[in-house]
Amino acid sequence: MNRYDFTQRAAVVTGGAQGIGYAVAERLLQGNARVALWDRDEAALADAKARLAHFGDVETVLVDLTQRDAVQAATDHTVARLGAIDILVHSAGIAGANAPLADYAPDEWARVIDVDLNATFHVNQSVVKTMIARGYGRIVNIASIAGKEGNPNASAYSVAKAGVIALTKSLGKETAALDIAVNAITPAAARTRIFEQMTQQHIDYMLSKIPRGRFVDVREIASMVAWLVSAENSFTTGAVFDLSGGRATY
Repeated sequence: MNRYDFTQRAAVVTGGAQGIGYAVAERLLQGNARVALWDRDEAALADAKARLAHFGDVETVLVDLTQRDAVQAATDHTVARLGAIDILVHSAGIAGANAPLADYAPDEWARVIDVDLNATFHVNQSVVKTMIARGYGRIVNIASIAGKEGNPNASAYSVAKAGVIALTKSLGKETAALDIAVNAITPAAARTRIFEQMTQQHIDYMLSKIPRGRFVDVREIASMVAWLVSAENSFTTGAVFDLSGGRATY
């Protein structure tokens, strides 16, 4: 495993109590980063902190990322506790219901867009302001191959993740003159608790589209993220990195 030095770096990982976010937090801590986990699941946060504590400094913040004021409060709290936010990995998200667009419930559509896209805006906007003020930062937004390819019976999720890609590209251009890198990754599905929100038919469909013949491991995602948020990534910004096991067509 390649090791990156995150000594004296402070990181925020949203959705950090489980799944992809937890794997990323563990990897950053192994590089000596101080990490703040932002999540809306209080019990999962407490469990994650207990399991990660032996790696190093772990802060937890209970926050609903769809609430703009709550995100700003989380940002202020984290800066006060850790001194800065050098790294942001925005991993929090939901799958939403599986249904054809013709039958998709408007309330469910709004919920998925709010959690997966609007929250991305709130988090990126709040945190990047602190990075601009300091002239340094690394941001990785976790999008999805669905945002590039579009998954049937998952239109809200696909649209939201396409929006995350576009937001990343725009923000990366806006901060390109600074030492702030903003990138996204588009993984294939990983077997995490998000599968609990999906039908078995949809899970089988996703697996059938991956030439590797398996789901991505969250540790593989964390490996890619680790380089993207390191100081070594001093040039690439506004880019989208494929992690789809061969599925992506562009």
